[in-house]
Amino acid sequence: MSLCVVSGLKTVVHTVSFFTLSWSHSVEKTEWQELWKIEKDKLVLKEARIKGSGAGMEPPEKSKLIEGWWVYKPKVSPKNELILANSEINIKNWNICYGGKCQELPKNKNKPLKLHVCDSK
Repeated sequence: MSLCVVSGLKTVVHTVSFFTLSWSHSVEKTEWQELWKIEKDKLVLKEARIKGSGAGMEPPEKSKLIEGWWVYKPKVSPKNELILANSEINIKNWNICYGGKCQELPKNKNKPLKLHVCDSK
């Protein structure tokens, strides 16, 4: 299976089973990361990390501070798709990391990006 990233009329396919999404909070400028796994036809959130805390982004209960990151396991049901908001005020756009490399996802001119599992054939 693969991950499809839809930006307007363009779809980019990433052949992955695990990937990390990262971004910076638009107000606090704090980095966030989420580790996702593709399981069957769903996106499953395995772990999240926050580099610090701030207004409206306190680490949840049972978070552990590991090497400067608040690490926790979110209780989120598997998803058919992820909708990633974009904003011109973000200093760091969404990034996807897998296989030891990271790349910026399209900015999509204030329209959301859609991520979903797609067939790699």
